[in-house]
Amino acid sequence: MQPGSKPRVLLVEDEEGLRQTLRLNLELEGYHVTTAATGPEALERLRGARFDAAVMDVMLPGMDGFAVCEKARLEGDRTPVLFLTARTAVADRVRGLRTGDDHLGKPFDLEELMLRLAKLVARPEDRGPATLPERYRFGPNEVDLVAYEAHGVGGSRTLSQREVMLLRLLFEHAGQVVSREEILHKVWGYDVFPTTRTIDNFIVAFRKLFEPDGRNPVHFHSIRGVGYKFTP
Repeated sequence: MQPGSKPRVLLVEDEEGLRQTLRLNLELEGYHVTTAATGPEALERLRGARFDAAVMDVMLPGMDGFAVCEKARLEGDRTPVLFLTARTAVADRVRGLRTGDDHLGKPFDLEELMLRLAKLVARPEDRGPATLPERYRFGPNEVDLVAYEAHGVGGSRTLSQREVMLLRLLFEHAGQVVSREEILHKVWGYDVFPTTRTIDNFIVAFRKLFEPDGRNPVHFHSIRGVGYKFTP
């Protein structure tokens, strides 16, 4: 954020009355506010502009707030997110903290929301969630996650957005098994219905590009009946 400029906040709330009330109060606090009413609309806003923070309802039409944040993260967006949620289950609170940066239960106190948001906006970048380097290296291979370029033992080529999203997911969970269901949900989303064979094809392509011997993979492993694991 440039000195003297207004912090830019994305406000995502499908209830119009609450959305307008929050927008008014945020503007009175000195924020420049952009709004969205659905999950897909929120994702497009994040793709189209830079924000200092987002205040996002969890229960949204089209795609819930968790899914919006997860998909944005895989696309490289690191906007701090404060979730607003009526969900009180421990699992939901934990997912909110793992996916975003903070959460606030509904109904909430406006002053508390403003304080939490101010902390997110003021947070130095190096205190944000851990991010992958722009150029991720493993073995003799390198992937430029910003330029979508890959240089591997099998050659060099430009990657598609979906390939980069899948690589980000695997890199961020290095050494862990990522289930097929999680990959389909986070990389393809609710509005597309690929088969698990689609993921297999991507993994095969990665092996051709990054593995010395694709039949005996060192980095990209298929775990039968479960999912996939990346080993640096």
